[in-house]
Amino acid sequence: MTLFEHQQIQYLSKNAPLATKLRPTQIRDFVGQDHLLGENCVLSKIISSNRLPSMLFWGPPGSGKTTLVTLIAQSADYLIHTISAVDSGTKDVREIIKKSRDAITTANKQSILFIDEIHRFNKAQQDILLPYVEDGSITLIGATTENPSFEIITPLLSRMHLFLLHPLNKKDIEIILQRAVTDEERGLGKSKLTLDDEAQSVIIDAADGDARVALNTLELAAQIALTSPQSNRVITKTTISESLQHATRYDKTGDEHYNTISAFIKSVRASDPNAAIYWLSRMLKAGEDPLFIARRLVILASEDIGLADPYALSVAVAAQQATHFLGMPESRIPLAEATIYLATSNKSNSAYQAINTAIRDTSKEPDYPVPLHLRNAPSKLMKELGYGKDYMYSHDFPEHFSGQTNLPEQLKGRTYYEPTQQGHEKIISERLREWWNLKGKIPRDKSP
Repeated sequence: MTLFEHQQIQYLSKNAPLATKLRPTQIRDFVGQDHLLGENCVLSKIISSNRLPSMLFWGPPGSGKTTLVTLIAQSADYLIHTISAVDSGTKDVREIIKKSRDAITTANKQSILFIDEIHRFNKAQQDILLPYVEDGSITLIGATTENPSFEIITPLLSRMHLFLLHPLNKKDIEIILQRAVTDEERGLGKSKLTLDDEAQSVIIDAADGDARVALNTLELAAQIALTSPQSNRVITKTTISESLQHATRYDKTGDEHYNTISAFIKSVRASDPNAAIYWLSRMLKAGEDPLFIARRLVILASEDIGLADPYALSVAVAAQQATHFLGMPESRIPLAEATIYLATSNKSNSAYQAINTAIRDTSKEPDYPVPLHLRNAPSKLMKELGYGKDYMYSHDFPEHFSGQTNLPEQLKGRTYYEPTQQGHEKIISERLREWWNLKGKIPRDKSP
């Protein structure tokens, strides 16, 4: 290491963010993830064995993925090579593989290749890792905030042990904040700052389980408090309000996007308007495309409400048109109106079930010929071939109902639409029953 590099490291260490300075240096100081690190838990046993398999840590930002990997490597006495998939590529991976193989030969040491944001690697880049994981050249450890089943190729995922990290709970965040305030070597201890209970609660709530957000908020608040006289260096709720930059953990192309829209859809389906409005507000707050939400409402109206309330589709389409016309922030109102209407409507998925069942039949059965009486007969030849013969014109019959069978002969009696007894569909059910009860009373010789 050159003198310049040494000075650079010292400078970065001194001026690093509080969240970086406070990273624990021993596994026993790690806060949170007790389901993984508690006594007799799988990860604890793996660390104790000093023989590490390839692993994948999946969890939200600020849950300790990077810190945990570093501590595991130190505990097991492995060399560790860290890259980020954001700014690294195949060349970097190959160079690390070579160093890892050299370390096995010259120092009898195993190496970890830690890839942060591993989901950013494309399929081809992930494929390159496979043979080296397979032959033991490296122990691969990845960290991701996204659902691995969508982002990591199956062959690679099957060779890694998956560990799910949870957002830190409030007690965990409190421990980290108190450590930051009192630690004189790496924290704010020498500044003699006081963090009052109310301010601490605000930080904990805003952090939403993310230790990095909590420490970044505390650090900025400390900078503001340090401008006060030394006798009054208290971080208060007001100080936090000045410094807090609360960002919703929501990625419009990521896993949280799908979780939130799923919660919204299921709340409407469950006839829970309060939950539906809450999830709607979460999406709007995070900057979700309001037209995307409007499209989901149109689908919901057709799939989950259907003919139990025929007006639901009109309301949803009107909301979509209003959203397109108005834009945000005004479009939040028609979106909320449609959400509440759909959530409080009678529910039926009979139309959804009907078309799915029919599609299933048409996919697995032959294309049966159209019955002759239903065929169009625009020419003399077609009429001579029997096209349109015996067709019964519905308006010539009582109740404008002929009772004629219109399915192919091979599917005669097949039922696709089965109305429920919900809302308007109860009326439809009774109407169909009355019509088909008339069938036996209709004179069969009547035709147009």
